[in-house]
Amino acid sequence: MNLPSFIWLWKIAAWSMGLSLLAYLMLAITGVWMFRARTSEQFPFITPFMGGNKGVRSLHYTMGISMVSLVLLLLVIGIVGTLGHFGSLGHSSHLVAGLIVVALVLLSAFSATQISAGRPWARPLHVGVNIILFIGFAWVSLTGWIVVQKYLP
Repeated sequence: MNLPSFIWLWKIAAWSMGLSLLAYLMLAITGVWMFRARTSEQFPFITPFMGGNKGVRSLHYTMGISMVSLVLLLLVIGIVGTLGHFGSLGHSSHLVAGLIVVALVLLSAFSATQISAGRPWARPLHVGVNIILFIGFAWVSLTGWIVVQKYLP
């Protein structure tokens, strides 16, 4: 294909990946915070400044929605950029790693919407998927770095 450079697309992808990792870190922090509040019946001293349990939960949901959006943006960028540059998909293990991360993020988001007293399976599933997601993010970051080396002049 005779298309213009896709370097601008890779810049968006790099920012999206960095922000996805930041969102994941913030989700981990607020998730542990909510767990401690639920199990110890004490909330850390910052609680009044965050709006109590509802404020932390709201931040957790907002960061979760942001991470899902960023990961889906990365999926679109990866597909469009790879097709535009190579004309086909599947040039590295990055595709598999990316699809697994997308699936894990969507499963995590789904399980989050199911968490309630009537569904005791949802919270352990949500936490377990997010622990596995750490490995997925590491894998997709490593394979992504290898792919980036192909695009740099």
